[in-house]
Amino acid sequence: MAKIHKFKALRPSKNSIQYVASVPYDVVSRNEASQLAKGNSLSFLHVSRAEIDLSNEVNPYSPEVYEKAKRNLDYLKKSAPLTLENESSLYIYQLKTSIGGQSKSQTGVAAVYSIDEYENGDIRRHEKTRIDKEDDRTNHLMSLGAQTGPVFLTYRGIPKIQDLVAQVKQTDPLYEFTCGDSVQHTVWKVEKSTEFVNLFSLVPRLYIADGHHRAASAWRVRDLLRKQNPSHNGNEAYNFFLAVAFPADELTILPYNRIVKTLGSLSATQFLDKIISSFEITEITLNGAISPPHGQFSMYLSNRWMRLKPLMKAADDVVSCLDVSILQDRILSPILGISDPRTDSRIDFVGGIRGHSELENRVKSGAAKVAFALHPTTVNDLMSVSDAEKIMPPKSTWFEPKLRDGILSHQFIKE
Repeated sequence: MAKIHKFKALRPSKNSIQYVASVPYDVVSRNEASQLAKGNSLSFLHVSRAEIDLSNEVNPYSPEVYEKAKRNLDYLKKSAPLTLENESSLYIYQLKTSIGGQSKSQTGVAAVYSIDEYENGDIRRHEKTRIDKEDDRTNHLMSLGAQTGPVFLTYRGIPKIQDLVAQVKQTDPLYEFTCGDSVQHTVWKVEKSTEFVNLFSLVPRLYIADGHHRAASAWRVRDLLRKQNPSHNGNEAYNFFLAVAFPADELTILPYNRIVKTLGSLSATQFLDKIISSFEITEITLNGAISPPHGQFSMYLSNRWMRLKPLMKAADDVVSCLDVSILQDRILSPILGISDPRTDSRIDFVGGIRGHSELENRVKSGAAKVAFALHPTTVNDLMSVSDAEKIMPPKSTWFEPKLRDGILSHQFIKE
């Protein structure tokens, strides 16, 4: 059963929130983060991506970066200012936007969640993590003594929880602001948390939708601090991680597309010849950013869009039948030799929010030789894989809209 816990949020003033709140650290490059934070000393990117305030020659994983992140957080505490709540509470966090011309809204419960439940599998995962990325966020957390960006959780919705959420949304919000990407963020403080805590005990399982590295790093920090604390009792703040849990039926997943930087020794014609034995290929004209049907792919090669339809049906298990798995198992691995897309530098991933034009641009610019547009993975796919205790290929899901860093932080080391 799921457990949620109140916490004392470290949060900005109402006047500064729109300047502080920033995109998640892992959805932008170093250069993009630098451009977004330019001219805004309050942007939380100065904390989550502190390398933007240092020379480009500085390794983003160097101790100097984590020291700078701590200094920048201290600056925000004074200048934003960031204030630590006197009392523990839960929060309601709503995101509203338009995707593909349709209005989208999702509302979740911001709280801290048990690392023990993450460890024992009550909070389910569907992705493997990379040790270098874990190391980075572990060092970042230890330097700050705070979790500053929430993990994105989901669960099979319970009407009574949604009724409570609706009641809180009738009250005055703590924050209500719209970012440059036209996403509206609204946060309410829950004055009476007991009923939320009781109702969440009826939720059989929570699932990590996004933020596997954040969760894994919080787990590692817990173990480090537990070993340093001879009086450890399990109730310390470091035993919990910051997250927002949304009902599954409110979520939107966009495709996570792929580009491949080189075909190796193959020419474009030779590469196409190898694909023909496994796929029916039709040249197409794309109108807008329409995703291909489930089980098929759109491929951009030699300035042409083509639709690939597998000649053989995929194996009927929860992982093999995923579109990302079919692409991996039938093209990326056997033809291009990309057996581990987590670590292979020849492949890159492009979130569906950037559209098919971004895939075209990458190929036309020479940054890639071929691009693949996929049908989006579903939330049910995510839950089925997680329930089977299996792992999806990396970068299988792109959730939109994104939670913002710096709105609510969980300080687990007292100053």
